[in-house]
Amino acid sequence: MDQVRIVIIDDDALVRSGLSAILGTDAGLAVVGEAADGREGLVSIAAFRPDVVLLDIRMPTMDGLAALEELRRTDTRTAVIVLTTFDSDRYILRALRCGADGFLLKDIAPRELIAAVHRVAAGEPMLSPAVTARLIDHVAAQDDTEVRSDRARTRLEALTPREREVADAVSKGRTNAEIGEQLFMSRPTVKTYVSRILAKLEMTNRVQVAILVHEALTG
Repeated sequence: MDQVRIVIIDDDALVRSGLSAILGTDAGLAVVGEAADGREGLVSIAAFRPDVVLLDIRMPTMDGLAALEELRRTDTRTAVIVLTTFDSDRYILRALRCGADGFLLKDIAPRELIAAVHRVAAGEPMLSPAVTARLIDHVAAQDDTEVRSDRARTRLEALTPREREVADAVSKGRTNAEIGEQLFMSRPTVKTYVSRILAKLEMTNRVQVAILVHEALTG
C-alpha cells in the first residue's frame, strides 16, 4: 500500500519538527513538505500534492482558516486536519464549515495523531471527543435554533430513507466499517452512499453532514 503523504503547516519550527518525528515512526506515513504560514502552505500543497494536511490556525501572513477557505475553492480532495491549541467554538465551527476533515488539539497523544491521519486519509472525519461535545453544545445553544433546525430538516429531505440512515450513522462518528456492520452493508456500498449524500447535500466532507444532522435534531 502507498504511504500517506503529509504536509505540515505551522509557524513553530519546533512543532513541525516534533510532528515530523512522531509521524515518521509509522512506516505508512511520509511527511513530504512543511510550511510556516498559510500562504507558504498553499504553495507546498500545490507542489507536493499530499493526501493529508496538518494545519495550525494562528500564523503570520495568512492564517490557517483563510488558507483552508482558499484551498477548498479549488481542491476538495486533499484531507485537512486542523491541529491547534485554540479550541474556541468560533474556530471549530468555521474550520468545519470551511471543509476541514478533522479538528484536533495539540495535546493529542502521538498514537492517536497517527490513527487520525490514517482515518482522514481513508475518507473518514476525526474530531477529538472534547471538540465533538462542544460542537453539539454550540449547535444546541443557537438563538435561532428553530430556524436552523427547520432549514436542516428541509435539506435532509433530499435523502432517501436509506441515505438518511447512513447520514445519521455518520453524525455519530461511525466509521465505514461500523456503519456497514450496523446497516448490513459492505464497506464499498457505504462509501458509495456517503459519496451520494455529499453530492446531494452539496458538501465536501462527513463532518459537515454531522453538523447538519445535529442541527436537524435540535429544534
